[in-house]
Amino acid sequence: MSRVVVVGSANLDLGVAVPHLPAPGETVLGEDIAARPGGKGCNQAVAARRLGAATLFFAAVGDDRFGADVRAAITAEGLPPEHLTTVAGTATGVALIVVDAAGENTVVVAPGANARLTDDALAALPATLGPDVVLVLQLEIPLATCLAAARHAREAGARVVLNAAPLPDPVPPAMATLLRHVDVLVVNEGEALRLAGAPTTDWAVLAVALRALGPAACVITLGERGAIHADATGATDHPAFPVDAVDTTGAGDSFVGALAAALADGRSLAEAVRRGCAAGALATTRMGAQSALPTSAELDRFRAAHPELSHA
Repeated sequence: MSRVVVVGSANLDLGVAVPHLPAPGETVLGEDIAARPGGKGCNQAVAARRLGAATLFFAAVGDDRFGADVRAAITAEGLPPEHLTTVAGTATGVALIVVDAAGENTVVVAPGANARLTDDALAALPATLGPDVVLVLQLEIPLATCLAAARHAREAGARVVLNAAPLPDPVPPAMATLLRHVDVLVVNEGEALRLAGAPTTDWAVLAVALRALGPAACVITLGERGAIHADATGATDHPAFPVDAVDTTGAGDSFVGALAAALADGRSLAEAVRRGCAAGALATTRMGAQSALPTSAELDRFRAAHPELSHA
């Protein structure tokens, strides 16, 4: 079985559907609030696990009710809870999510315990890594922790996938060091532009340029236009799978989890990106983040319904 290790954030998502996203100073009446487990790290770990990868998850929660809820949800997903650190006297991370009738969203994250996931909490990480492992990182935890995890992966011969989101503003100097420890960089359009410091929207050119910052390969996700990836052989465009989107909240994490699971399974980067595009599209057809993440069987059926788009 393929092996994925995720080091990242764990939140409780508080989501509400509204007819339209509020403008500054505007109050909009929404529907009933929904509380669900989330966080980019947790979402990506669940995504990889549902797609068949043997997945471990290193994260931190607070010693509050939300932390207990997140721990229970992680366990219910089949993720071993022993690498989930509880930080005393600290609140669990919370994401406030507003989704409009078109499926677009705004998200505000209060990091809580995620900001206290330090290298000390990764003492068991090196023993979980090896040449057959894909390590997945994001930026909802301290950058120093990401760098420490990436260095552990390098020493163990594991591959590193970095989803550089949310990207700090301004981009800290330590990001340059982290990128040199990355095998596959995954960014959206805005993150790609900010990292490259270039105004171009020629995404193939930009993906190639981002490789010069250190990663062996770069993937730029383009929402309803699919994705593009660049590696040593050049750039490849991947059209999107057509869907009727109702909520885009979990799409990016579904993409990353599917990509990591595919790479851990020995698939090519091109095939991993195709699976990521399909998983991301499928996630937009359901409300929520983790509740929208597809299983392996669901993803296979979805791809079978779109044979013209399922091969790189």
